[in-house]
Amino acid sequence: MSIRVQPSRVAAAAGHRGVLVWQWTAPVLALSSAPVGGGFGPVDWALNIGVGSDYGRTDLTEHAAEITADLGLSGTGAAMFTAVDLDRLVSADGDGVSVDATVGISHPTWAVDPTATETAQGSPGTINLVVQVPVALDPGAAVNAVITATEAKAQALADRGVPGTGTATDAVVVVWPDGGSAERFAGPRSQWGSRIARAVHQAIWAGTREWSMSPQTTGSTPGVVS
Repeated sequence: MSIRVQPSRVAAAAGHRGVLVWQWTAPVLALSSAPVGGGFGPVDWALNIGVGSDYGRTDLTEHAAEITADLGLSGTGAAMFTAVDLDRLVSADGDGVSVDATVGISHPTWAVDPTATETAQGSPGTINLVVQVPVALDPGAAVNAVITATEAKAQALADRGVPGTGTATDAVVVVWPDGGSAERFAGPRSQWGSRIARAVHQAIWAGTREWSMSPQTTGSTPGVVS
């Protein structure tokens, strides 16, 4: 059962630099690390909200609520924030799995780095992923899917020469149909996990290449292969 929806782009307005909106009409479930609406449960929409690199708000739930009200959205959803230009959205599709990503790597970091300072979780995520899977997932498989997507992201960054496993505030939303026979596995060697991994890797690869070729960012991350 395909649930694939294309994100619509909302123009910049007071309080944001544009918004990408995914809105599902069929019932779907999600597992997400989004700073607003993250966790496990049904969703009607997901947002990727563009903000400035100097974004300083910490009331993210209230900010997202203001935007959803302006957009006339109802129901429940997940909201992410990014300082990446939303025109640089990249997408990848493969064997039923769809991935949309905004990729910025100005400040990559390693998962373990004794020299790094702590970063507030409310900061704008710079690699945000929306992964749409056309089959139902049981809770364990949903966790597998998030892990697999994260591993594929890290592998793509390594393949591109990025010195880190991600950025400090990356976020992911994995969405699947609510109903039907649920898949029990989504690790990288399972049928659907391998498809998630390939699509995420393709999207992150393309996103890092586009980021590294941007006139504003060329040369700002040593080691990135263009």
